[in-house]
Amino acid sequence: MIDLKAARADADRWRAALARKGAADAFDALLEADERWRSLIPQVDELRTRTKLKGKPLPAELEELQRVKEELRELESDLAQAEAERDRLALLVPNPPDDSVPDGETEDDVLEVRRVGEPPALEEAKEHTEIGRFDMERAARISGSRFGYWVGDAALLALALYRLALDRLVAKGFVPVLPPVLVREEALVGTGWLPADDPNVYQIESEGLYLAGTAEIPLGGLHLGEILGADELPLRYVGFSPCFRSEAGAAGKDTRGMFRVHQFNKVEQFAFTRPEDSWDEHERLLANTEEIVAELGVPYRIVVLPTGDMSKASAKTYDVELWFPSYGRYRETASISNTTDFQARRLGTRYRSDHGPEPVHTLNGTAVVDRMALAVIENFQGGVPDVLQSYGAPAEIRS
Repeated sequence: MIDLKAARADADRWRAALARKGAADAFDALLEADERWRSLIPQVDELRTRTKLKGKPLPAELEELQRVKEELRELESDLAQAEAERDRLALLVPNPPDDSVPDGETEDDVLEVRRVGEPPALEEAKEHTEIGRFDMERAARISGSRFGYWVGDAALLALALYRLALDRLVAKGFVPVLPPVLVREEALVGTGWLPADDPNVYQIESEGLYLAGTAEIPLGGLHLGEILGADELPLRYVGFSPCFRSEAGAAGKDTRGMFRVHQFNKVEQFAFTRPEDSWDEHERLLANTEEIVAELGVPYRIVVLPTGDMSKASAKTYDVELWFPSYGRYRETASISNTTDFQARRLGTRYRSDHGPEPVHTLNGTAVVDRMALAVIENFQGGVPDVLQSYGAPAEIRS
């Protein structure tokens, strides 16, 4: 959640920034609820003071005391309700975007940073399902639509990609993690996935658990409620996990092949840093992903997402888009976000600064994901880069 004290002190600037995410009204509602809560505190404190009598009270004082206590009970109830309403509204206000983020809502509004590599000149660009063995028909029998089997050489290619990313990041000092994929609601709230109109998650109501849409969620909750030592930071983790997305808002979108499915695998970077270091860390995470993509030899571009296409938690998000010959354009394969102190405030993750406990900054970024393997298959039309062969992938996708 946002720093309410800072927002209160400079409301106009915060309102203008949040308006870029369409959240000016939500911000004003929060400030109003906060003012209501703060106005009740001195009234409650004053009544509590009046209930503390010295010595044995006289009959008239007892009568007055009972009246004050009744009034206090009513005001304490009002205060609790005001606090609950303020906290509820605080969860609806997103992280304001950084000044460098462009305005807009669609993929046409992105800010392109750079392009690397030239798209291959292919006479007939075959889709990944025409090259590798992906069985979506059989998967539909047991799981429904938007599921698929990776079989044979395609599976070996994907496994090699995951191991490449893990090795590269562990060599850079990231701690490898295999996180749980079932998480409680507080992990989703803490990372900003909930509350939401379309949270894009699967819920297991009988267990009070959710299937995580990304390792960002369990990795973000790794230090839930903790106070970290300043000398521990930065903490850098790399997690491998299956991810689950309900894709409720994507009906009829990207239905071809394995591009948009309900279950996929991903290697995710996650960092906890001091506030003054987070923007440098953001560039570091982007560089890590870009280095891996460059090793694959697939054409790509880097873009900054516009305000209307960012997550609620993000202050700035880079997307790494790979070239897909079957689509004839670049498609999103990795997102790298700086969520500043937004998630940390919700998760209660702080560090011991010179001024006392303060929220850390958190960042997340895709290292590799299944879509990257699809891009490799399509750009090389079944050929496999040497770097993946060294991790067990075949020289060519045949079966």
